[in-house]
Amino acid sequence: MNWLLPEYIQDMLPDEAWRIEGMRRDVLELLRRSGYQLVSPPLLEYAESLLINDSVDMDLRSFKLVDQLSGRTLAVRADITPQVARIDAHLLNRQGLARLCYAGSVLHTQPSGLMRTREPLQIGAELYGHTGIESDLEVQRLMLQALALLGIKGVHLDFGHVAVFRSLMQRAAVPAGLESELFNALQCKDVPTLQTLVTGLPKQTQAAILALPKLYGGVEVIAQARAVLPDYPELKGALDDLAQAAAHLQGAASGIGIDLAELRGYHYHSGMVFAAYHEGSHDAIAVGGRYDDVGKAFGRARPATGFSMDLRQLHGLLAKQTPVKGIHAPYRQDEALDAAIVKLREQGEVVVVDLLGKAEYHSELNCDRELVLRGGKWLVVEMKN
Repeated sequence: MNWLLPEYIQDMLPDEAWRIEGMRRDVLELLRRSGYQLVSPPLLEYAESLLINDSVDMDLRSFKLVDQLSGRTLAVRADITPQVARIDAHLLNRQGLARLCYAGSVLHTQPSGLMRTREPLQIGAELYGHTGIESDLEVQRLMLQALALLGIKGVHLDFGHVAVFRSLMQRAAVPAGLESELFNALQCKDVPTLQTLVTGLPKQTQAAILALPKLYGGVEVIAQARAVLPDYPELKGALDDLAQAAAHLQGAASGIGIDLAELRGYHYHSGMVFAAYHEGSHDAIAVGGRYDDVGKAFGRARPATGFSMDLRQLHGLLAKQTPVKGIHAPYRQDEALDAAIVKLREQGEVVVVDLLGKAEYHSELNCDRELVLRGGKWLVVEMKN
């Protein structure tokens, strides 16, 4: 059956495709007006360019194939962010700030959720060249503005900071293998496994790691963390950043959450991470964070922060719209008719020329008005049922 598609791969039919295209244009226009410049990386690259920092997660998510020209391994992009980092580091080569945005399809070997496609339409923005929290706040606010612009309401914003866990690992000189095990247990909030793994670590480190799974909730978690976690300067700085971000965005989201065991993209991110959630949904609808070390893979490390979201996922959260109907026009060699059609289209109307001219197919043309010749003039009138 040649018409069947692979699992979790879907066509977009006209109503969905047009609406998503409108969503794409609206978000890109918001970003353009905020000073972000559009880039469009290729769908396919050498695998090592896309699988930066030896990311196991990205490796598992990426389709790979052999290039018949070079014999090298290629990968279909599973995330556009590394490509934009490459453009900033290697092609633009700017010394100051660079604000870049993008929109395009990515491909995943596995869906990220039961109802998710393996071909998300990723859109996002990245800001390079600034280390301060001001750039984090800019992209976080832009993400929330984009969601509001698309009509997504009731957005809850969750924050984490990879420096909290990383500082504990570095201060205690935890071996890489044990760090990976602790990381996996934290992601599952598996306290019994954590209790086994921390045996042998300094008592202060043990207590801090075992406290992390409990440090989630509202902004009050920051104060709780200050009371129970070690007073390391880098850890204190991370909590200060979280407190500032929560205060800055308090009115822009329906709720603010803090989760210090949230290590989304731990091997990729270097600072504050954040995710937006919609009412009643367990899947994040937009994600982002700071990733200052990514540029090293391309020969020039740059401070970086950004966000991304999947327009196809967001489309599924919106109420259905009644399609805009057009104007039916007969097919006729008539200069006055042609002129009337051109004028209507210039005014933004959809005018559909009926090449078949069969009344039984009129409903398929999605028109509620028609052009008729009356008194020598072509006029738009309501279409009869």
